[in-house]
Amino acid sequence: METIITVEKVTCGYGKRAVLEDVSLKIEERDFVLIIGPNGGGKSTLLKAILGIVVPWSGKITFADGIGNRLGYVPQSARFNRSFPISALDMVRTGCIQGNNYLRQTSRESIDRSREILRKLSLENKLHDNITDLSGGQLQRVLIARALVSDPAVLFLDEPTTALDIASQTDLIDILIGLREKMSIVVVTHDPTPYAHIYQRLACLNSRLYFHGRGELNSATLEKVYGCPVELLGHGIPHTLLPPHPEAHRQ
Repeated sequence: METIITVEKVTCGYGKRAVLEDVSLKIEERDFVLIIGPNGGGKSTLLKAILGIVVPWSGKITFADGIGNRLGYVPQSARFNRSFPISALDMVRTGCIQGNNYLRQTSRESIDRSREILRKLSLENKLHDNITDLSGGQLQRVLIARALVSDPAVLFLDEPTTALDIASQTDLIDILIGLREKMSIVVVTHDPTPYAHIYQRLACLNSRLYFHGRGELNSATLEKVYGCPVELLGHGIPHTLLPPHPEAHRQ
């Protein structure tokens, strides 16, 4: 597989506080990468650095030809301002706005494309509903549609299953299964279990990158990442279970 994004020894943060230190990562064509790690470990910051929202202090991020302007981003819906007065269709249409002329009205073609993507995500009956009136799962699909309307080569999702019930999580996984043959997918998550049967590579991040690959992830590596003992359980498919550890928290 061709490498389409290369993160090379990147260090960055906010103010004078470093959040990422010497992080290197490669994203391949039609890859499916999970990025796991504790809260505050830099998972979201890594996405923002790749997307150009956060500027690295050192190191570099490079893209294969034509990839740098084809990045789709789905932020955490739990942090999204749901009181903003906008319909589902208009929310998706914002994904068609170009940075060099954001005041220009979107074309008829982009409106039709927005409608078609919402239809594919089973939201054709919610086109004109205000996002305030959508369920958590429906809002997540709208945010995904907004990211897809610009035809990205790589789709980044930040904690997409947060606040979703089991049925909505299942719907999301089905959507990602349908997309993974068309684009690379990078998911930041604290719980890898829903993605156990579809992800290809895992990246363990806590300021530094401790593991990145397709091989077996052992408990010693996870203990370095999370700072406490972590139990790995397997039931026919590869997945990790990260239970609470009261003793470690008391320390």
